[in-house]
Amino acid sequence: ACFRLLCSLLIPALFLSGILCVCLVVLLWGIRRKDGKRPLLVAFFHPYCNAGGGGERVLWCAIRTLQKKYRNVTCVVYTGDGDATGEEIVEGAFRRFNIKITHPVKFVFLEKRYLVEASLYPHFTLLGQSLGSVFLGWEALLKCIPDIYIDSMGYAFTLPLFKYLGGCRVGCYVHYPTISTDMLSVVRNQDTRFNNAAFITNNPLFSKFKLFYYYFFAFMYGLVGSCSDVVMVNSSWTLNHILSLWRAGACTSVVYPPCDVQTFLDIPLEEEKSTTEHSIVSVSQFRPEKDHPLQIRAFAKLVKEKRLGQQPSLKLILIGGCRNQQDEERVNNLKGLCEELGVSNDVTFRINIPFEELKRHLAEATIGLHTMWNEHFGIGVVECMAAGTVILAHHSGGPKLDIVVPYEGRITGFLAENEDSYAETMAYILSLSPEKRLEIRENARRSVHRFSDQHFEETFLLSVEPLFK
Repeated sequence: ACFRLLCSLLIPALFLSGILCVCLVVLLWGIRRKDGKRPLLVAFFHPYCNAGGGGERVLWCAIRTLQKKYRNVTCVVYTGDGDATGEEIVEGAFRRFNIKITHPVKFVFLEKRYLVEASLYPHFTLLGQSLGSVFLGWEALLKCIPDIYIDSMGYAFTLPLFKYLGGCRVGCYVHYPTISTDMLSVVRNQDTRFNNAAFITNNPLFSKFKLFYYYFFAFMYGLVGSCSDVVMVNSSWTLNHILSLWRAGACTSVVYPPCDVQTFLDIPLEEEKSTTEHSIVSVSQFRPEKDHPLQIRAFAKLVKEKRLGQQPSLKLILIGGCRNQQDEERVNNLKGLCEELGVSNDVTFRINIPFEELKRHLAEATIGLHTMWNEHFGIGVVECMAAGTVILAHHSGGPKLDIVVPYEGRITGFLAENEDSYAETMAYILSLSPEKRLEIRENARRSVHRFSDQHFEETFLLSVEPLFK
């Protein structure tokens, strides 16, 4: 009797839900004006478009590229940066990235960006943020229905929403897979990382549950990602993971992110003049995965060893953007670590600085430092190489596979994995003669032309062309 009652309630409910979904799709499609003379709306989903990181540089270069190529296109940006006006955001893109947007951009301001904040989900963060992005995407869809939708920030769960409910052609630019086979192996091997706490690695039951959760999420991630009509990835490392998870090889291509190499190549490349001080510069947002504590600990070890040998003084300059209060707290914690290790006077923090100041710091630096494990690409790494620093990056991800690789058989930089190897490699770089360092810097500079704005424009247009047919 209970089963019959359940069926009598469930079947009409499912039928009614189906009818409502169909009505909703018809309504959304009906809202779209079919006037052939109107501009084609190309929308980018980028809730943090004013953050000032490498992902934002890709966004503004993509918009500039489409505006140059297609006259009948109006670019739309879905953003949660309600504390700035559209004019201020565009001005910020020029100030930080030297990118001039010549045609108007329509901004759709979203009120529910907090739904994708990691801090809202202390547990099951990946799932929470992904479901939050669906609700945020729904708000975006209700406010503006585009013809072409491009997720440029990694919110793959919005793709089926815009494709099947919005009736849009959909594409995405993947900077970093939300989940990767590397993350699965970290949990499987019970390694402690910033995203795998010690209390989980020390408990076999918790580890097995988290592994099941990751596999389930990877399955769902692959399902939504495969909805995309066009998939662009930023490196060989990201390509391997996306092909494995999404299985959409026919529409997937590598589009290296645009690095403003020409601006940095304008810096004269000369032998170092100062023999009394060396600066080591890091360029990356203050996010946990960038692993700034590793930089500070390795630098402290280097300074301790150098002081014993009475070598030239060393300075570490950490340059990056702060997106929110959590990032600002992270910077305060890093300052505390500097005090604890006794290097406060040798470490400088430069936050949200103008492009010209960034360029000046890189021009004066001896070493460019980068420590993120499995960095998807590493625009900061390319910028350091173009500016003429000797790069030292993590032996993984994009830097290992695409960037810090031999060019015409010659060395372009160095890779390291942990505190000791970073300190040792920095010491080795500083021990080289200025002539040898100059040779490495010249090799690195010659190798970065393949990451230029022009190369990005060509490959980006080639990749998105199916969306405009």
